[in-house]
Amino acid sequence: MFKPLDPLLHSELRLAVMSLLISAESAEFPYIKEQTGATAGNLSVQLDKLATAGYITVEKTFKGKRPCTLCRITPQGLKAFEDYVETLREYLNPGQ
Repeated sequence: MFKPLDPLLHSELRLAVMSLLISAESAEFPYIKEQTGATAGNLSVQLDKLATAGYITVEKTFKGKRPCTLCRITPQGLKAFEDYVETLREYLNPGQ
């Protein structure tokens, strides 16, 4: 029997965000937007869902006078991502 995939991470955009944050200490909103090809509005909604779940932190600061939104993966988010990847491996290699 297959374990269910985390529905929060099963979204293409949220999975892409998590994948970016896995390999970076932090990432700014414009970088994530550029890398994912998402619209600002959709990305904001998806980041909020990840933050609400405790998978990422979103810090709003300023660079000079310009607003800066900085995202980081949390230990809980890292664990959820690792579990998601492991479940995918089980789907690809059943019975192993």
